[in-house]
Amino acid sequence: MNKIVSSISVSLDGFFEGPDRDIEWHSVDDEVHQHFNDVLRTAGAFVEGRVTYQLMEEFWPTADQDPDSAGPMAEFAGIWREMPKYVYSRTLESVGPGATLLREVDRDQVCAVRDAAAGDLIVGGADLVETFRRLDLVDEYRVYVHPVLLGRGRPFFGEGADRQGLRLLESRAFGNGVVLGRYERDGAAALAVCGGGQPGQRLVLLPRRPLKAIR
Repeated sequence: MNKIVSSISVSLDGFFEGPDRDIEWHSVDDEVHQHFNDVLRTAGAFVEGRVTYQLMEEFWPTADQDPDSAGPMAEFAGIWREMPKYVYSRTLESVGPGATLLREVDRDQVCAVRDAAAGDLIVGGADLVETFRRLDLVDEYRVYVHPVLLGRGRPFFGEGADRQGLRLLESRAFGNGVVLGRYERDGAAALAVCGGGQPGQRLVLLPRRPLKAIR
């Protein structure tokens, strides 16, 4: 069964952005980038909010045409172009090739997309992940902890989240100090998220800024 997966990059003290939306502290070298490529090429679709989508669409469709782009960066450009994308926005009038524009997060619709996809749905952006979490729609969290203490910034998870048990699936340390922890929902309902909640339940996006692109 396909999963709905949240892929998160955070500092050791839990921030996804530093002051002024700074993400220059992200440690994405060739090894980490190749890992992202290997994982993401098997996905069924990318699911994103407006800001994350626009950042990605601005750079990646033609990134492999830049002579300075090579290796994993050039490879990801092709992955991005070919991957189906679902974009949640209340303000965009249109989206680019291969993308579908959606206005609100509807639980039944998300479940139908997940079940019909060729692989997992990869959800990006802090706003969108929080909305999916509130609807109990996240099957797995992939948390990439970067070797830095920011001291201040925006924490990825908002306050008031209900306690949820998780089970460790995998841990991996990369050569540059980034550590991946993969966690899934604990218990019998780990792969049955879409069976819970209220039928037809939906939420508009929460007012937080999404996580920026890989680059």
